[in-house]
Amino acid sequence: MEYVKFGKTGLEVSKICLGCMTFGDPGRGNHAWSLREEESRTMIRQAIDLGINFLDTANTYSNGSSEEIVGRAIKDFAKREDIVLATKVFNRMRPGPNGAGLSRKAILEEIDNSLRRLGTDYVDLYQIHRFDYTTPIEETLEALHDVVKAGKARYIGASSMYAWQFAKALYVSRLNGWTEFVSMQNHLNLLYREEEREMLPLCEDQKIAVIPWSPLARGRLTRDWDETTARSETDEFGKTLYTQSIDADRRIVEAVADIASARGISRAQVATAWILQKSVVSAPIIGASKPNHLTDAVASLTVKLTAEEIAILEAPYIPHAVAGFK
Repeated sequence: MEYVKFGKTGLEVSKICLGCMTFGDPGRGNHAWSLREEESRTMIRQAIDLGINFLDTANTYSNGSSEEIVGRAIKDFAKREDIVLATKVFNRMRPGPNGAGLSRKAILEEIDNSLRRLGTDYVDLYQIHRFDYTTPIEETLEALHDVVKAGKARYIGASSMYAWQFAKALYVSRLNGWTEFVSMQNHLNLLYREEEREMLPLCEDQKIAVIPWSPLARGRLTRDWDETTARSETDEFGKTLYTQSIDADRRIVEAVADIASARGISRAQVATAWILQKSVVSAPIIGASKPNHLTDAVASLTVKLTAEEIAILEAPYIPHAVAGFK
């Protein structure tokens, strides 16, 4: 395993992050494809044994059961101080007023709920899952600052939003002397590269850690275009992401397959190697449900694509409308 500094912080994380949306009670929330606890623990233990120290979950994943499973697994398989644990806040956790969003009330309640489910006193990275258009950014940022000062989070991060919104958040934090976002968890892969226009240059300029979600495009980059899985058939959010440019996207998937075949490696390794070659990327988030998903991810660290291969992979891409912000 390789480890890198997390943006401009002194924190060290594995170059592969384990995405924990895959883990959770399928009867809770809307992830019917999630792995139950026994299967989830097997994957988490494998990740830790491979040297992955960075785990990313969220309060909303399987309505809190992902955090519960992850917390128990960390307690059993690792020392808490050896793990970089991240979770998120924003999405609805209960019906009625104040059950979602980034108000001060919601943030201060949800951090305590997450810590209880995770069975820990603190998280290393507390992230806003999306931008809240209904709450002043000053209210959100001051509440997050207070979470850090209370010792409940070591760092704070953000997820998918427009670059101007992220720049505004950084500016407001600096203006008020509040804790700043140190990371951006955004949508980036060979089938969706719109973040290359503004968000990635902003993060590179400000030395922000980038931890892309869906680096394999919900698995589309790892299989033939027309092949489906149980998750692809039931993942309602995933169905909204890759429907805009089917012909161009299909050619990219075929290019991944051709390069993988020529090299004698998996398609997942090629797609992950492409995202790892971007210097601004700290650690792609891999949502593993099978052992080979993790071994492929780690193996991708040693795959160095040539300039010609990168050009072949990127050539079919055409501009996409923004996707993944909601």
